[in-house]
Amino acid sequence: MRTEDWKGWRFVQVDQFDYELPERLIAQSPLQQRDKSRLMVINPVTGEIQHSMFHDITAYLHQGDVLVLNDSRVIPARLYGVKKDTGANVEVLLTHAVSDTEWIALAKPAKRLKVGTVIQFFAKGGVGTGADEGHQTPAISGSVASRMNAQPLDSEAARQQENRLLGEAAVVETMEDGLRRLKFSLSTSMHAFLDEIGTMPLPPYIHEPLSDKDRYQTVYANPSGSVAAPTAGLHFTEELLERIGDAGVEIHRVTLHVGIGTFRPVSVDTVEEHVMHKEWYEVPEQTARAVNQARAEGRRVIAVGTTALRTLESAVDDHGRLKSGAEETGIFIYPGYQFQIVDALITNFHLPKSTLLMLVSALMGRDVTLRAYREAVEAEYRFFSFGDAMFITGRGA
Repeated sequence: MRTEDWKGWRFVQVDQFDYELPERLIAQSPLQQRDKSRLMVINPVTGEIQHSMFHDITAYLHQGDVLVLNDSRVIPARLYGVKKDTGANVEVLLTHAVSDTEWIALAKPAKRLKVGTVIQFFAKGGVGTGADEGHQTPAISGSVASRMNAQPLDSEAARQQENRLLGEAAVVETMEDGLRRLKFSLSTSMHAFLDEIGTMPLPPYIHEPLSDKDRYQTVYANPSGSVAAPTAGLHFTEELLERIGDAGVEIHRVTLHVGIGTFRPVSVDTVEEHVMHKEWYEVPEQTARAVNQARAEGRRVIAVGTTALRTLESAVDDHGRLKSGAEETGIFIYPGYQFQIVDALITNFHLPKSTLLMLVSALMGRDVTLRAYREAVEAEYRFFSFGDAMFITGRGA
């Protein structure tokens, strides 16, 4: 792939991955029909850019291509509770499970959540004071705020139901970056608990509440574990996947549970200084066999989303073959990286100076990437999680 722009460079400045984006182009909600989004098609070898629609992506796929999806399901990982001793509001974002009862979480206000603190979670938002211990109401998304400030229910039974304690979480360890290890004691299963009071952890640039939580899931989502959607997959419908399969394209899956690091900006000056958070992934044996066979026969391997790409590039053995199994990855892909598995990528448009924009630049060169982004801005594409898509066609396009 395109790495010539960066040969001989030792330090790559993060500012070199910046671009201007009008705020009005940040999509705040998904389209009613998933595959009605726009599609920018880019040949990274020639630099040619075409404009299409996502439901027409079959025109750019070839018989024998292998399309690899990330089938991780987003959990409703954002919780709102209260401190047991003071009634002050607490916001919790679960990042990953340590055991059946313990989770690592990003908690606010972190400074007030010391080891031994107990957080209570109530049905319908609970009975908190509505203020933190500094007497300032914490930032809470609109949908949850309206739920927590709803008018009193008419019946005593309804009021009792609203104030029903669902469980508690004790802080058992304080960690860096505001993270806490929480031990849960629940009246039901964790799945049922999250389903009842958890909310989808939308990215901070989305300010509108989600009317249907299923719209932040891919149609093929299965194992739960992500705190953000693998958004490139949001464009696919079951009917479109069927058409793709009928065109002779093989469709296979991997799982990477997207972690909290996806929300964190790059805060260093040079790319080499940045450290990625670890994320759990799994490659099924069937997927490994199909990908290795395709590569041996010179057929394209197309990753749907940067998470699928990072999974495939992480699970490479000493002979350059994709291996099955489950591990953690902290792979950071930026210009200069030599791709071993992936030829092409379907992805959304990413934030300025983000690690995902750096990954895209590694695949097709920074100059082509930034030119494509400028053209997308001029053509008023929709950006980020609920926005439009890009297909980097790779070799053999």
